[in-house]
Amino acid sequence: MAYPTVAGPYGLVPVKLRSGVPYVGQLTHYKIASAYAVDLFFGDPVKLVTGGTIQFDTPDAAMTPIGVFQGCSYTDPGSNQKVFKQYFPASTAASDIVAYVADDPNLLFKVAVVSATTTIGDLAITDIGANGTLVDNTGSTITGNSKTALSDTTATTNTLPVRIIGLVEETKNSSGGYTEAYISWNATMHAWGAILGV
Repeated sequence: MAYPTVAGPYGLVPVKLRSGVPYVGQLTHYKIASAYAVDLFFGDPVKLVTGGTIQFDTPDAAMTPIGVFQGCSYTDPGSNQKVFKQYFPASTAASDIVAYVADDPNLLFKVAVVSATTTIGDLAITDIGANGTLVDNTGSTITGNSKTALSDTTATTNTLPVRIIGLVEETKNSSGGYTEAYISWNATMHAWGAILGV
């Protein structure tokens, strides 16, 4: 039987809650600072920063994600018209930039597995329950989509940002490897799960 193939990474896609309830698109609105100098793509991890705005959360062991970026709106400085975009273009200057973020700490995300940058890799059934890291790839300004992916190297290290909850059966490769996975944030990494204070 031929399985569909995964052409490349596509960011983090919210699919359901840990309880099994399907994700129905609930989002929280957060501000992006005017002229913030980093592109944000649909499916990118984002974090809350001092001042109450969000920024890109670089995928590494120091992540403190609030959720996943799902688009934005703002008054375009050129046309003076309200626009809704799949991605946030770096350095856009506007006072009303709003990001839409999937920020429920109990969300599960579907993500492509890579061996390096955007090269599709795979996981085995034994990787379920392990921790992993995300791979930062620059998203597409044409589609507006993220290219963040999951590394195919897993570990039990408790400082890694994500937990592998399951594997996607439909896109197994010809060798029986799983090229997509379902992941969740590790509880202490998510901004609402981390301990605040000293």
